[in-house]
Amino acid sequence: MSCNSSVIRLCASSVGQAPQAPVHLMPCEIEHNGPAQVNQYFTATTKDQKQDKSVSFRGRGLKGQKISCPQGYTGLVLKEINKPGSDQEDRTVKVSSVFDKMTYWNLETPPNSDDTIVMAMDWPDLAEAIHAPVED
Repeated sequence: MSCNSSVIRLCASSVGQAPQAPVHLMPCEIEHNGPAQVNQYFTATTKDQKQDKSVSFRGRGLKGQKISCPQGYTGLVLKEINKPGSDQEDRTVKVSSVFDKMTYWNLETPPNSDDTIVMAMDWPDLAEAIHAPVED
C-alpha cells in the first residue's frame, strides 16, 4: 500500500483579504473548474418557504436549507495556485472567499437533522463534550 506524502500549504495572508461569498453545497458532481454565473442561473429562481428553499436545477427539483458554521469556525473556499504534475507533489492553495453560513441542497427530499452536513456542523460541540475532562 502506497502512502501519499505530499503537503498542502495554505497562503495564510490570503485569509484576511478574502471576501464573504454565498456558498451552495449541491447533491451532484459538476465537471467544471472555473468561474460560473451562479447568481444569474441559480439563485434567481429560489423560492423560500419558511426556512426551506426549493429550486429547479437542470430540470431536477432541489430542496435546500441555510445552515451556519459552528460558533468559532469560518468556512474557507480554497483555490489551488499552481497545479502539480502528480499527486506526489506538494500543493499550495489560497483562500478565495470565506463564509459563515451556506445553503445545502438535497435532491427532491426536504432537508432534515439526519443529513450528513447538518450532523457535521454539530461535530465540534460533540467532540468538545466527549474530550472534556470527566469529573468524579
